[in-house]
Amino acid sequence: MLKIRLQRIGKKKQAYFRLVVLPHTYRPQGKYLELLGSYDPHLNKLEAKKERIEHWIKQGAKLSPTANNLLINYKYIEGEKVKAWRPKVNSKKKAKATAEAPTPAPAPAASV
Repeated sequence: MLKIRLQRIGKKKQAYFRLVVLPHTYRPQGKYLELLGSYDPHLNKLEAKKERIEHWIKQGAKLSPTANNLLINYKYIEGEKVKAWRPKVNSKKKAKATAEAPTPAPAPAASV
């Protein structure tokens, strides 16, 4: 299965990204089939080849959640945004919150 994803390039604390097509088993920093564009997060600037993105999507390539949201923001594709990340849940806090939650008391029986 092919993926369209971001590949991080640039120096430490100066991130830049390439938008690339590669098989899902390849490392994100490794070889890629085609370079589709680049993204500069410091200038909020995306340069991409819209025709080639559409071509790869028609060929069956799937978008990573971050690449999907980025392309939707810049109007390269249309659709719904996808949740790209989820905050970590601290298991200790979760266990403590469930232990402190009060249990509902049973309703009193009706007297006749």
